[in-house]
Amino acid sequence: MPPIRLTSEARRETILAAAKACFARHGFAGTTTKSVAVAAGISEALLFKHFATKSALYAEILDEACEADPELQRLQALEPSTETLVYLVREMIRHFLEAVDRPEDEDLQRMKLLISSHLEDGEFARLLYQKIADIIGPIFAASLHRAIEVGDASPTSGKPINLFWFAHQLIHMVALSRIPSLPTLSYGDTESLRRQVSEFVLRGLGLNERAIATYLARALQARPIETPLVSESA
Repeated sequence: MPPIRLTSEARRETILAAAKACFARHGFAGTTTKSVAVAAGISEALLFKHFATKSALYAEILDEACEADPELQRLQALEPSTETLVYLVREMIRHFLEAVDRPEDEDLQRMKLLISSHLEDGEFARLLYQKIADIIGPIFAASLHRAIEVGDASPTSGKPINLFWFAHQLIHMVALSRIPSLPTLSYGDTESLRRQVSEFVLRGLGLNERAIATYLARALQARPIETPLVSESA
């Protein structure tokens, strides 16, 4: 009986399944396209017909994970508002600071990969950043627009997505300083750091002190958004 020929989509799924196992076992740096091809039972040349690089393969896996992440789906479904904007900032800070407290956390490994990518060809970083922008960018921009519209923030120069990346990069670097067992910078306790970084970022986004005082306390308590604390039309 001749071997069963897989469709292009089925072959792609086979490669992804093999890659997930390889990345889970050996990490990004320890996985090669050759090892993924062997695990998938195909030639490396055939793998390259579906995924041009290891970074593209890993990005596809991240894409699937993001699509299946209920928290990301919930963030995308939030109504644009000042409170949502503050909540997004809080979530970024929580995400990065909690990741560095867990040495084996996948998010921490991804943070390290981002740094390595910037020092190399940047492909992994570009792919991951594009995915983040696609998911979070629209709700961030809409919430910032709404905050300006209701008087909670002043317009700032530049594109909203650039403001998002300024916040993202700042928070990322603050978290990286805490990765070594002896932090490279002494920012103090985590709770105080979360508040300081939140206030700094929110002011940079143009929020006024009244809006920060109104929404930040609730955000830092890590309670999910249900309904706005106050009417934004007030």
